[in-house]
Amino acid sequence: MSDPFYTQAIAQIRELLDAARAAGDPEPTAMTLATADAHGRLSARIVLLKTLDESGFAFFTNYDSAKAAQLDAHRNAALCLHWKTLRDGVQVRAEGVVEKTSVAESDAYFATRARASQIGAWASLQSQTLGDRAQLDARIAHYEREFDGKPVPRPPHWGGYRLVPDMIELWFGQRARLHDRERYERADDGAWTKRLLYP
Repeated sequence: MSDPFYTQAIAQIRELLDAARAAGDPEPTAMTLATADAHGRLSARIVLLKTLDESGFAFFTNYDSAKAAQLDAHRNAALCLHWKTLRDGVQVRAEGVVEKTSVAESDAYFATRARASQIGAWASLQSQTLGDRAQLDARIAHYEREFDGKPVPRPPHWGGYRLVPDMIELWFGQRARLHDRERYERADDGAWTKRLLYP
């Protein structure tokens, strides 16, 4: 995706993300991810943006989770980042198709995680019913023993997703709620356009 409008949008978001970090935002990579299940029921939750480049917005999770089942049912998804620390507030929205990251990319990111988080990825049966906390603690203890003294490999059920956008909107808060909105969209031929929206 080397379209100049798309390149401009991604570069602008990266600059805003860096500015949010510099401004002391407590969780600058937190983004709302919205998905739908096989019946069209919508769900939203916060995930962490781990990479952002012209290939899209990447995050990582358990492939057996509820969100993963929804993404298997509907590859279309939407995300939103919001930074109150910037200007009068800045929001980034993106919509598009979600695909799994490569095995190599998932392995590379997993290797950077804290060991406790790596163990947790093995121990958690994410989104399944948990009888009590003791069950989870027992699973954590089991995998701590299993991987004692050696690197923790990435579980086969854990990895990344990337939202490949076909729409990006940047929202800049202004006084009297007369906000600035820039909308980037990809046409069927792959070309991107940019237009302003009324607040």
